[in-house]
Amino acid sequence: MFILNWLSHFGRYLQLMGRTFAIPQRWHMFLRSYRLEMVQLGINSIGIVLLISFFIGAVICIQIKVNIQSAWMPRFVTGYVTREILLLEFSSSIMCLILAGKVGSNIASELGTMRVTQQIDALEIMGVNSANYLIFPKIMGLLTMIPLLTTFSIFAGIIGAYCCAWIGGIINQTDLTFGLQYSFKEWFVWCGIIKSFFFAFIIASVSSYWGYNVEGGSVEVGRASTSAVVSSSVLVLFSDMFLTQMLTK
Repeated sequence: MFILNWLSHFGRYLQLMGRTFAIPQRWHMFLRSYRLEMVQLGINSIGIVLLISFFIGAVICIQIKVNIQSAWMPRFVTGYVTREILLLEFSSSIMCLILAGKVGSNIASELGTMRVTQQIDALEIMGVNSANYLIFPKIMGLLTMIPLLTTFSIFAGIIGAYCCAWIGGIINQTDLTFGLQYSFKEWFVWCGIIKSFFFAFIIASVSSYWGYNVEGGSVEVGRASTSAVVSSSVLVLFSDMFLTQMLTK
């Protein structure tokens, strides 16, 4: 029963994406919605991304220093491990999990409210492709902003590690700098950015699916928002496993 239910949702999801990825009927309307979605979904999330990344960078630096550093290891290991964690996992995967909760619930609740108040039905009656008109700008806006947020997260995490080293005095700044620069692979930065594109599509499309297909009243909007966050988070983790394996071979 679970498999049949999953296949049903997957088939409806593919049908919705088929309607979504069509040529916009009015480009000026699409561009206006696209700019608005970049602000609502991306720019409005910069604050929480910088704040969380700053403190996570500091916490990672402390934990590595306390639990790994020893007299038998070079002192720059703390900076090296902090950099690798930020580049490969936190600033792409974990940050997108956080954004799935913030952005995903926002998308699902917005579309769900439009569905229960029959605004989507009104668009369909007027002959508008509501999936393309409502969902396509959200997907493109998030695809544009998530890689930028990932880059900001990397810098904020490194700044947090520096502030931790400077204020807490747990590691010499020279050793931290050497560790951050030691054996640096530029490809790891691109790995995080490439993964963020996939995660952005998952968050935007899956959340839009749950919100767009709400049936019922306001209670169902809340359930759709919860389903959007849970489904997006699980799919982000699932895809992260394969993407990391493919990109870091």
